[in-house]
Amino acid sequence: MPNRRSLVLAILSLALAAPSLSGQVPEEAAAPGVPDLDAWVERTRETFEVPGIAVAIVKDGEVVVARGYGVRRLGESDPVDERTRFGIASNTKAFTATALGLLVEEGKLDWDGRVIDYLPWFRMWDAWVTREITVRDLLVHRSGLGLGQGDLLYWPESDVTRREIVEAVRHLEPVTSFRSAYAYDNILYHVAALVIEEVSGLTWEDFVRSRIIEPLGMDDTRVTRAATLEQGNVATPHARIEGVVRPVQPLAATATNAAGGINSTAADMAKWLIVQLDSGRVAENDRLFAARTTRELWGPVTPMPLRRWPEALAPLEPQYQAYALGFVVRDYRGHKLVTHTGGLPGYVSRVAMLPGIKLGVAVLTSQEMGAAFEAITARVLDHYVGAEPRDWIGAWSDLMALRDSATAARDRSTASARDTASRPSLPLTGYAGTYRDAWYGDVEIGEGSDGLTIQFGRTESLLGDLEHWQYDTFYVRWRDRELRADAFITFELATDGTVAGARMKAASPSVDFSYDFHDLDLKRVK
Repeated sequence: MPNRRSLVLAILSLALAAPSLSGQVPEEAAAPGVPDLDAWVERTRETFEVPGIAVAIVKDGEVVVARGYGVRRLGESDPVDERTRFGIASNTKAFTATALGLLVEEGKLDWDGRVIDYLPWFRMWDAWVTREITVRDLLVHRSGLGLGQGDLLYWPESDVTRREIVEAVRHLEPVTSFRSAYAYDNILYHVAALVIEEVSGLTWEDFVRSRIIEPLGMDDTRVTRAATLEQGNVATPHARIEGVVRPVQPLAATATNAAGGINSTAADMAKWLIVQLDSGRVAENDRLFAARTTRELWGPVTPMPLRRWPEALAPLEPQYQAYALGFVVRDYRGHKLVTHTGGLPGYVSRVAMLPGIKLGVAVLTSQEMGAAFEAITARVLDHYVGAEPRDWIGAWSDLMALRDSATAARDRSTASARDTASRPSLPLTGYAGTYRDAWYGDVEIGEGSDGLTIQFGRTESLLGDLEHWQYDTFYVRWRDRELRADAFITFELATDGTVAGARMKAASPSVDFSYDFHDLDLKRVK
């Protein structure tokens, strides 16, 4: 087990941090509202090695803070400010839900209207579910699909279109019965995007831009992941790759914008928080949406499992939580909390609102370290609810160390269980060939001078080398090390001794759940 870090050691590590992450806000420019917020964010940034962070705080309909910290790109000096764009990832889901709410208000669809009444061609695995699934069901993660099921078709970036993603849903075999359990998915938000397109006559991008982004004056916000590639005031995504934090290639696929494609800023997210907290009101006599839509968006639908939190984080442990429409609803120190997180390669974020006191917080970051946004959000919420200040930075840092230690132990356990004396059943050429999954498509196993290779037909970056692990299982090492998604592939033999198919799974618990290799059922093409 790792040594637990004390507050003193955390402060010392801050003082000795690498200069490439420098960017301390001058004392005279200290943020109002939350005492020592600037110092807290800087300490968070240094502790968790986050190059850039943007924070928005709104209270009682006014912007308290909208500012940036650090640099846009590690090793460079351009600062993050209130207009620096970050990928907000799954915080986009609330925009998709709000867009549907606007169409409900116009009478163009119903929350409990059947999806096939708007998309007659849409199919789920089960005919009864196909007939019964509603618009509301698309948003609340109770369809029966598993965690992240379907993501591999477009994560990492592939050549599929939005329509192709949705048409492929019929091949995804559920893991639970319909409406019986919570399991987070992205893929049904793409169905929601096509519903919006069908009933409005506009693409999801054009509808969200013209009906939400522009009316709110979110001038720096973009509704497509591809905007991450633009030049200018954009935070570069970063991640820890083989032990070192460095810039990474952003996920720029545009077919999946409705589940996580928006790029926004602290200043613009403040506007979004204000309109959400004021039940859609933009001005005294002007509304983006009606108060009844807020009640729908924030109304709990799908109960979410509760887990025990470590003792150091116990005050943050919710007593209830449920998924609503694009938001999670739970409690925070006796207050109703409406919240969501977002995660993409190189970006993670948190949106949190306490409607009872009209408080909203958004924390956008350019490094895959959720502990950073958690420590900042908790500091802000605690201040406004009058809770005793705690060292959330130290607590989350300790938890991350424990997590990393547990992951390393799991990886060592997997390696130690390997039978290094075993041999494959067939010569390598016996495994080469085309394998097909009804949902994903083709995967090619090739044989070269250095051994077997694997190439996913629709995903260029899923190119890897196969190392024999044990028996008929091989370790897949992807050549693009930014993926951090190495896997096992196990070949299944037919009664005649030839290969009939293959199954895959992630090689480590550290692999992102969107790499749902385990959902593939690869059959060898004769």
